[in-house]
Amino acid sequence: MKLYLNLLLTAALTTTLSATYAQDLPINAGSFKPTEESLKEYKYPEWFRDAKFGIWAHWGPQAVPRQGDWYARNLYSQNSRQNKYHVAHYGPPSKFGYKDIIPLWKAEKWDPEKLMALYKKAGAKYFVSMGSHHDNFFLWKSQIHKWNAFNMGPHKDVVGLWQKAAQKEGLKFGVSEHLAASYTWYQVAHGADKDGEFKGIPYDGADPQYADLYHTKAAPGDNAWLTTNPEWMKEWYADVKELVDTYHPDLLYSDSKLPFDGIGRSMLANFYNGNFAFHNGSPTAVYNCKEPSNGKWVQDLERGVQDNINPYPWQTDTSIGDWFYQTGQKYKTGTEVIQMLVDIVSKNGNLLINVVQTPEGDLEPDVLKIVEDIAAWMPTNGKGIYGTRPWKIYGEGPSTDKTNQKKGQFAGLRDVGSYQTDDIRFTTKGNNLYAFCMETPQSDVRIKSLGKNSTLNDKKIKSVSLLGSNQKIKWKLEDDALIITRPDNMPNWTVMGFQIELK
Repeated sequence: MKLYLNLLLTAALTTTLSATYAQDLPINAGSFKPTEESLKEYKYPEWFRDAKFGIWAHWGPQAVPRQGDWYARNLYSQNSRQNKYHVAHYGPPSKFGYKDIIPLWKAEKWDPEKLMALYKKAGAKYFVSMGSHHDNFFLWKSQIHKWNAFNMGPHKDVVGLWQKAAQKEGLKFGVSEHLAASYTWYQVAHGADKDGEFKGIPYDGADPQYADLYHTKAAPGDNAWLTTNPEWMKEWYADVKELVDTYHPDLLYSDSKLPFDGIGRSMLANFYNGNFAFHNGSPTAVYNCKEPSNGKWVQDLERGVQDNINPYPWQTDTSIGDWFYQTGQKYKTGTEVIQMLVDIVSKNGNLLINVVQTPEGDLEPDVLKIVEDIAAWMPTNGKGIYGTRPWKIYGEGPSTDKTNQKKGQFAGLRDVGSYQTDDIRFTTKGNNLYAFCMETPQSDVRIKSLGKNSTLNDKKIKSVSLLGSNQKIKWKLEDDALIITRPDNMPNWTVMGFQIELK
């Protein structure tokens, strides 16, 4: 109980301090104020509701060792997998730390225009660049500190070049910031080995000359995902403000709930107002964070999904593999990505997926194959994806059984092979209802939700066609189901889409 009360007091103090500090923050002029009531006036832009599919470059210096996500932190966790690799290949972190990894990131094979053309071909309608991960290394040309990609590493304005390539292809552009968590995330870099040859020798993160990268040592008890230090909150605000005021992205992603209460609301008001002014009163702004939105932003679920139709637009963010490149990692197949996309769209969501890049900046052949498989499916089936809205229910079949469903952060994405042939997802646009079979049907397709006795459909069925096929589709309406005769010639993909015209 004492610990619980202390946590409550800490939370209350943090809220009070953040509200006090928020009063002095510079905010772009406009109609949005840093209050709950004002932010509820936000309107979702149609581009995002129609786009459905985005691709993310979750990429930076942490890819260099080819050891996966969180390398900048875990290299300081003695005896962890990544620490063992680091010591074996680079030396102990008291002598060679993350600051020394950064110059090794050259991105010499990175061709943003070539990749963006590929992503457009795959059907992405928006693209998101990493702005900065928890490693506090900025991928934009920053005036705030020297640890940025223009000043070192590849010596390129990565965010700016990604944006230029996205705009050339007509894609909306976003940036992700993971900075709010960096303050406590990096504290392990201030430690030392607990045993062994280098026991007690401080890691390079403890050296004051590198505090602009690793931050200073946190106060005792400041160890949650988001710091309780008001000065660090203000620093975070300045970082994000520079990012959005410089590049004016259509989308901004935070890897947390809306950070820091009043300071976070100030950041959001600044972003919304700046976007409104930059687009001359026709705003494009979308903000993603990991918290229910109540209409104020787009809730993001990392590697997770909703289990039903959400009244507000939302987004799943995930990766085809690890977040950063890892040697020997297992990737999702193109079919798995398509199944995720269809399920998410049927529930009023968007899919933002990371396509894993090598440290050099290109894509390996197996990753290219995944993107090309998506590109083969999208042109034909996209009419049942883009610009659609949820139907009365999102789907039917065994996968909709609530007793076996999980939802939320890190939950609910289905494993390969988990869909059955009678699992169906619905979307709708105009007079058309789209029914996607999540696995290739082996016999006639039975859609129970459209049977004569179903209370869901109050319109007559005028026609049924198979996306990607010119053959005439045979169908009949019975009391318990719409029955579609399995076509003789099936398209060359797993997820099949039927267009059902209603009148």
